[in-house]
Amino acid sequence: MQTFVLICDLKDEPEAIEAYVACHQAVSPEILESIQVAGILEMSIYRWQNRLTMVMKTDDGFTFEKKARLDNANPKVQEWEAFVGQYQTNLPGTPPNWRWALMERIFEFKAVEKK
Repeated sequence: MQTFVLICDLKDEPEAIEAYVACHQAVSPEILESIQVAGILEMSIYRWQNRLTMVMKTDDGFTFEKKARLDNANPKVQEWEAFVGQYQTNLPGTPPNWRWALMERIFEFKAVEKK
């Protein structure tokens, strides 16, 4: 299993933030299926103000290239991305229309089982 953490900024407007949160309360089955077909086993999105953090746990065969190919070939995903894209904005220092940026892990702790 692989774990990825990504960040994204929403427009710093209360209406955009509320709309983005609301649309994630009822994600369509087609979008959920596309996530699973890409090899994503678990996905969570957390918010602090207008900053989002996504945590994805994927199967070992998952790649972002594969997911992009699948997404580009799926009209429902394209429609979803255009819809949520109206609430998102570029992270500082990213190219135009860059939404989610992959974060680099710089620390990890794993508890040792006590005997």
